[in-house]
Amino acid sequence: MSELLTNDQVAALVEAAQQGELPDDHGSGHASARRGRRLRSVDFARPTKFTSEHERRIVRALDAFCTTAATRLSAELRVPLELEVIDTTQLPWSSAQSALPADSVGAALMVAPVGTRMLLTAELPLVLLTIEHLLGGSPERPPKARKLSEIDWALTRRLFETLTHHLSLVWQDLAGLTLEARDVDTHMEGLQVTAVSDPTLTLTFEARVDRHSSTLALLVPWSAIDGVGDELAGRETRSEEADPGIAAAVRRAVAGAEVVLRAEVAHVDMAIDEVLALEPGDLVRLGAPAEAGVGIYAEDVPIHRAQPGRSGTRRAVQVSGPGGLVR
Repeated sequence: MSELLTNDQVAALVEAAQQGELPDDHGSGHASARRGRRLRSVDFARPTKFTSEHERRIVRALDAFCTTAATRLSAELRVPLELEVIDTTQLPWSSAQSALPADSVGAALMVAPVGTRMLLTAELPLVLLTIEHLLGGSPERPPKARKLSEIDWALTRRLFETLTHHLSLVWQDLAGLTLEARDVDTHMEGLQVTAVSDPTLTLTFEARVDRHSSTLALLVPWSAIDGVGDELAGRETRSEEADPGIAAAVRRAVAGAEVVLRAEVAHVDMAIDEVLALEPGDLVRLGAPAEAGVGIYAEDVPIHRAQPGRSGTRRAVQVSGPGGLVR
């Protein structure tokens, strides 16, 4: 039972609290002292427009992009190249754009048919390294930063077009969108793709070329995929009424398929040793009332109830109602 405090003890505690000298309960010898609650800071300025399901489906699709794009570039560069998604962050567009490496080269990607834009960037050392390999070189280390020549720009555009081609394939499968590279530039602030406050998902890739590591980034503003957001999250919104031709086409396609139709009186689960022990004259209780009739099954799917009988010299059943066998 808790010990009651006297008036003098209460006054002493109040005085200690005012002076910031309250006693430490941890030293009182109580073995069951509570652990202090841990506080976690939450940044309410960080957007959450992209759900975890959006991120999961996009990252899974981009894993396929990494495989196909790496295979294509390895063949063109004649040196092993690996791509891997290593990070995802969600920020306003202005913050996501300012977080890009200062020496990045970027290309605005036109998103059809919605007419919006994304941004694909690569660090300059990676761009220069791929240029050297495309020109037949085999540098031991990434070339020093330099001003890009016209030939460099032509090869840089080819690099981004190759990456965009493989990105477009996965976005087509993911949400029915196609991408096209436009406006390759080294000045990221000049590539204004969307409003500064637009929630943006940044996907960072690591590119490993001949033991050298660098990064690429894909910036996906919410406005770029707003029209297909539900589909991207796996929530199908189309109905049969919206396009009745689709349902009719599906019915025509499966109408000629053959299925096994069977009539089942009932069934019971038995152990193997019980089945092996059965002899002529033994009674097996099926656990179904006789008035329930038989069940009609298409393969293993119950579709109707029926009454057993015959048609001429052949056994037959007469459909009596919907559903499977009543148990």
